[in-house]
Amino acid sequence: MYTKNSILKSITILLTLGLVFSCGKKEEDNTPLHPKLAKLKLPEGFVAEHIYSPGENDQGSWVGVTFDEKGRMIATDQYGAIYRLEIPEIGAEDLTPRVEKLKVGTDETKLGMGFAQGVLYAFNSLYVMVNHNANDAFDKGTGLYRLQDSNGDDQYDKITLIKSLQGEPGEHGPHSMVVSPDGQSIYLVAGNHVDVPEMDAYRLPRVWDEDNIFPLIKDPRGHANNRMAPGGWIAKIDPEGKNWELISAGFRNAYDIAFNEAGDLFTYDSDMEWDFGMPWYRPTRICHVTSGSEFGWRTGNHKWSPEYPDNLPAILNIGQGSPTNVMFGTGSNFPEKYRKALFAFDWSFGIIYAVFLDPSGATYTATAEEFISGSPLPLTDGAIGPDGAMYFMTGGRRLESDVYRVYYAGKTDDSEKGKTAINLPEAHQTRRMLEAFHSGGPKAGAVEAAWPYLKDEDRFIQYAARIAIEHQPVNEWKEKALNEKEPKALIQSMIALVRLGDKNLQPRILEALAAVDFRQLPPSDQLHLVRVVELSLFRQGMPSPAMKEQLAEMLNPRFPSGNNNLDRSLSKVLVHIEDTEAVEKIVAQLRLAKDDSDYQKTFTSSSDLILRNPQYGLDIADMLANVPPAQQTYYATVLGGAKVGWTPELREAYFTWIHDAFQYKGGRSYVGFIDRARKMALNKVNPTEFDQYNEMSGASLLTGSGNDLAVSDIQPQGPGRNWKVDEALALMDDLKGRDLVKGKAMYAATLCQSCHTMQGEGGVVGPDLTQLGTRFSPKDILESTINPNAVISDQYAATIFYMRDGSSILGKLTNEDKDKYYISQNPFDPQNLREIPKKEVNSKKLSDISVMMPGLINRLNEEELKDLMAYLISGGNPNHEVYRE
Repeated sequence: MYTKNSILKSITILLTLGLVFSCGKKEEDNTPLHPKLAKLKLPEGFVAEHIYSPGENDQGSWVGVTFDEKGRMIATDQYGAIYRLEIPEIGAEDLTPRVEKLKVGTDETKLGMGFAQGVLYAFNSLYVMVNHNANDAFDKGTGLYRLQDSNGDDQYDKITLIKSLQGEPGEHGPHSMVVSPDGQSIYLVAGNHVDVPEMDAYRLPRVWDEDNIFPLIKDPRGHANNRMAPGGWIAKIDPEGKNWELISAGFRNAYDIAFNEAGDLFTYDSDMEWDFGMPWYRPTRICHVTSGSEFGWRTGNHKWSPEYPDNLPAILNIGQGSPTNVMFGTGSNFPEKYRKALFAFDWSFGIIYAVFLDPSGATYTATAEEFISGSPLPLTDGAIGPDGAMYFMTGGRRLESDVYRVYYAGKTDDSEKGKTAINLPEAHQTRRMLEAFHSGGPKAGAVEAAWPYLKDEDRFIQYAARIAIEHQPVNEWKEKALNEKEPKALIQSMIALVRLGDKNLQPRILEALAAVDFRQLPPSDQLHLVRVVELSLFRQGMPSPAMKEQLAEMLNPRFPSGNNNLDRSLSKVLVHIEDTEAVEKIVAQLRLAKDDSDYQKTFTSSSDLILRNPQYGLDIADMLANVPPAQQTYYATVLGGAKVGWTPELREAYFTWIHDAFQYKGGRSYVGFIDRARKMALNKVNPTEFDQYNEMSGASLLTGSGNDLAVSDIQPQGPGRNWKVDEALALMDDLKGRDLVKGKAMYAATLCQSCHTMQGEGGVVGPDLTQLGTRFSPKDILESTINPNAVISDQYAATIFYMRDGSSILGKLTNEDKDKYYISQNPFDPQNLREIPKKEVNSKKLSDISVMMPGLINRLNEEELKDLMAYLISGGNPNHEVYRE
């Protein structure tokens, strides 16, 4: 006989994906102090306290935090006001803080202040980074403001606009600030939707450009299509904001920055998740932000390879996610290991990474571990408080917001506190010596001092030396560059000359490069030389026919080289200069090219993220089940711009590959990117052959926009709504005469078909739903669809494994033996099992969060929801009584 609980469990078995997740304490601890602490995974010896829930007090979703001179927390609501909190001491019986909404401005001036994404208390002032178009409630538009208490009443009555910022800010707008190591300046960071304002000085010379001859395809769904070089940027200002200096650029949407004890700057830059599976995708990554650095973000498919010598690589690729806060553990009461760590927050998957930096050459090597995690845990900002604890907040995008405090309850070696010296290699000092030439204008002896380092084996030293040269008058070093014979120095100096020299220098520049014995260079230098050729082609135009032929003679024999990075550069240069053999050679690689086994190697495996967030996890799972071949995709895009060298056989091979490429699963923009390459190639065929190749290349597979596959002719028309059980149930009294075809289409559109089988069709991850309506009522079905976390059956629950190294792994436990657990992590590829050695597991527990996304039916209007429910109840049977009038 069924009980209420057993019925609900059975419903969940039928309607969830069968894979769930919760980050909680170890299985032996079942009595957390606060319900919201149960989901946190903490390192041994650390204790978490839940301090406050702004959302429960109608105070919005908090995204920015700082502490003032009295030790009070100041927090910002992403869409509202600024708040100040007096927080009880660690371990207090009552942790309820005193919270006040800051009064900013005076009645006379009628000034408002809010919508801040960054906030910093420094220089007896509160600096606020507003990210907002002004309105009646808050009349401050996007820009940096300084708030001061001019009359000593402990309120900020004086507001100074330091600088308005232009662009299309939104979530890619101006963000956080931090005080410089010497305590004299402020550094601030902005995303790629903010224009670089007029600066007083530029560490990165103001000559940036797109610098890519790859056939341009902007994001097919329109993201950042009008945002051009140099992308997101970092600047340094004085406390009054009178002097601005650009420090670095080329980021996508870095949210925060932090200095380590050695005075080096770091950030955590975001990825473009819609590009997943494309060869230009760049994962979220930790960047060492050096003076004058460029990190190569460009719109669409024009993002630079980290291998290009005119930008710098990340020191650690984290993986997919949404970076927010970064901060060092300096000043914390943590063990030394964590006091020196960089803490990097990921909003999407609820992970705080502890990143450990080891000085190496002029930069650092980095390793990481999972420090704190939870689900859901949309991390926004954090700071080390005056009490030595870590404070962090969740929220953003109007999500539920909370404030937590984490402290170390064990013993620490207090004798080590305050020891900030880091033993830096000589290469660090060399880089800093070169960086001294990046500011203050031209300097006597700079060229002579920097030139020897252009050939240094350390990329960060090479880069710093080139930027130092670029800050000196071109006439001082032009001839020296053109007469340089050492390959590395020649390559670096030619980059500088292409960027700053006259376009008429192109023949001499290309002659100097062609004189190098290309075959004798190592692959990295070959790639760098080809990159200089590309820069010249982009900035200085197409060379003479004789020079094109000379370049082809040098580069053609090297393709394919077997080095994927080099072959990408070779292929686009050869096509651009219209080498007659290029198309044939590249088409041959469309089926042969293989991706490197460590291609885009990241700290966090994508498969480990699937179960941490239902919304983003399903997208990752779907992609990983059939990832596109990146190298082949790159070649297909290059060929989309090829004008010469085609034969009917080559076109057929190319367009057939394009047709087949639509079977792969990439990010949201994958189909659109392939279609845009297809259309570029079609524009170059004979008009009489257009229809033939259009059909051959898969035109019938696509929607009218070319951004999606034509899975169904019927899509939700909406308008959707945030369905509640009682609202939806009120529509279920009469489902007779509903449209079976539309019901099936809604079943597919709401992703049910991706994981469940109905009448023999659909996914195999979740249970078969064909007989659903014979056992459960409409109310039962709606409750488990709208609130999938209400009850989770142990039979279908996933397991979270707490590893001895501090990490956690999630998956559906399918089998085990005496030595290993076998788990399935991908609901779209359930047969792909991961093995976990039992000796590496500290503990495990069943999770209690369903990976089934809540709100799957929120795209549907009333009539569409009725059609879907009728289809579910009938099991797709057109003769079922639910359809009878």
